[in-house]
Amino acid sequence: MTPYAAFWLTALLVASSNATPLWFSSEANVLMDSDLRGLSSSVAALFHPASSSPSNGTSSRCRVYPGDAARPSDEAWTKLNELTDGRLVSKPQPQSAVCYPGPAYDGEKCAAITSTWASSYSHMHDPIEAMSPVAQGMTCLPPNVFDSHNCTRGGFPLYVINATTPKHVQLGVNFARNTGVRLVVRNTGHDFLGKSSGADALSIWTHHFKDITYIEEYKDDKLGYSGPAFKAGTGVQAFEMYKAASEKNRTVVGGEGETVGIMGGYIQGGGHSPLSSLFGTGADQVLSFEVVTADGEFVTANSTSNPDLFWAMRGGGGSTFGVATSVTVKAHPEMQTTASRFSFTSEKIGNETFWAGIRAYVDYFIPNADAGTYAYFVIIPNVWTGIFTFNMSPFFAPNKTLQETNALLQPWFSRLDELGIKFDPNVTHFDTFYEAWRSSFPLEVVQKINATTGSRMFPRTNFETEEKRDELFENLRQSSENNRVQVHFNIKAVDPANADNAVNPAWRQNILFAQQAIRWPVNGTAAQTLKLREEFRDGDMKRWRDISPGAGSYLAEADRMEPNFGQAFWGDKYPRLLELKAKWDPKDVFYAATSVGSERWRVESVDGLPNENGKLCRVEG
Repeated sequence: MTPYAAFWLTALLVASSNATPLWFSSEANVLMDSDLRGLSSSVAALFHPASSSPSNGTSSRCRVYPGDAARPSDEAWTKLNELTDGRLVSKPQPQSAVCYPGPAYDGEKCAAITSTWASSYSHMHDPIEAMSPVAQGMTCLPPNVFDSHNCTRGGFPLYVINATTPKHVQLGVNFARNTGVRLVVRNTGHDFLGKSSGADALSIWTHHFKDITYIEEYKDDKLGYSGPAFKAGTGVQAFEMYKAASEKNRTVVGGEGETVGIMGGYIQGGGHSPLSSLFGTGADQVLSFEVVTADGEFVTANSTSNPDLFWAMRGGGGSTFGVATSVTVKAHPEMQTTASRFSFTSEKIGNETFWAGIRAYVDYFIPNADAGTYAYFVIIPNVWTGIFTFNMSPFFAPNKTLQETNALLQPWFSRLDELGIKFDPNVTHFDTFYEAWRSSFPLEVVQKINATTGSRMFPRTNFETEEKRDELFENLRQSSENNRVQVHFNIKAVDPANADNAVNPAWRQNILFAQQAIRWPVNGTAAQTLKLREEFRDGDMKRWRDISPGAGSYLAEADRMEPNFGQAFWGDKYPRLLELKAKWDPKDVFYAATSVGSERWRVESVDGLPNENGKLCRVEG
């Protein structure tokens, strides 16, 4: 195997159209034939790329698990650790193992973990922790959060490669493909659907690909881009990327959540942003990927090198076509930003007046999105008191002065005043996007143990007439009255230069990206929980689907039970994505819940619920 001629970046880089791939120094460490010399032929066969491997893995119905006759030997796992420079983490324990009887018990550590459990910062540096316990299977949580009565691995991986070079990733991919062991890819653990978990799997952890380099002038004639860019490792998180960009008087399109790994699954799945109404989705910004493919090769994917893979990875979803080690993205100018945070409740004004205030807001969704703003708001019902709460957190106006933002908000604020709704708009101007972002958005938390979220993208047609706005409003109100917490984003995703990629076409028409959550009794049975989730899918979520025919959902923030997920997440692009999945990953080495081609597989969970606590097996028939 002959790798690319390796050279690396240590300072400012200049790239020209169709340039040789630009690598970080860590990316020069790729798998060579010499790395496998001296191994017995049977062991070496486990690590060869598909092009030279005599092994075809396994054709059994399920992936290979502990206890199976085909399970790799201890010698094989030991050799995987050696070849990956000792970076194989064997049988990592869930954090909360210290809270349960057994050799790991430690009362002080349990208390410390419990006190910070809800914070994403307490999970993102762990090799296996998932920020959606429901999708993991809830088999080991702090007892005062959820008492699982004992601690089992559940949907957590059994082995983790703490990867820092392409070689580490290549070895993991080859090993999984050639042995039939289940493979998962994890960055920070941010996802609603369990995509970065997998019972007893081998996990490739990309969290420590942390390099960032600024490129003053990147030119790609085919993409029609000439300008500044950043190349960043896939482990780079929002708080790291935004800071690095601001130091260059730039910004990039990323999520609002500060600990999200925006160069990983976020950007590969599309990725909505506080800047999307100005510049499009995260995937629209990508200029190039460095990626390990399912056959174990390290390649560049851009407009001229593997362009079909480049197309698929810009919106086709993470853990599907390859494992990216770095991404090059467009950089935009740093800009002034104005933000507003406020709330009001129905407690003193009554429910009818409260909902009149919400209905008034719906009239301004189109003009606000067209003005380039991003509104992140929540509607919370209280089933015990009958009180509804509205939180704007925040109304975010990049590249807008204080006066321009006040002018946008004033028509709605005047109607709230007329209704007698009291609120403090707290409209604040910031000199930079970075300062506004740091000050305005709440820290994301570990998801609830008894809830899941469904989502829908409501297109412009839902807001173009008063009749359609009334219809949408009544459906939102009905969801609140059905005790559904709602999270909304008044946003559009512009289509920069008619970007040709796998991003869900529904984003191009979106005006309101809406989410609602179903909750169930914490101590209910699995059958009760499943019944409630099915009723939610076929009830409240169906109402939303019915009034937005042909629209879609966002694959990273959705219900794992979303019906016809291919159409919902990719629209008319799904058939091409299936073709490219067959080309680039014919053995389905990569699997994630509701990913492209995942309908061929199912997790046979131990409790029958949609989670990762069970074997991954082929769907028969």
